[in-house]
Amino acid sequence: MTFTRITVNPEMCGGKPCIRNLRFPVSRLLGLLASGETRESIILAYPYLEIEDIDE
Repeated sequence: MTFTRITVNPEMCGGKPCIRNLRFPVSRLLGLLASGETRESIILAYPYLEIEDIDE
């Protein structure tokens, strides 16, 4: 499986996987989802994210 929206850059976020080089760690997104946040509430709180970012 290839992830096109998850990027890893050693100079960004300590090399942790991020969403599209936005300095938004995948771990933050997973934490939000795990705590019960909906895709829609995440998009409202972080408008620079796209539904496709969450779905990947």
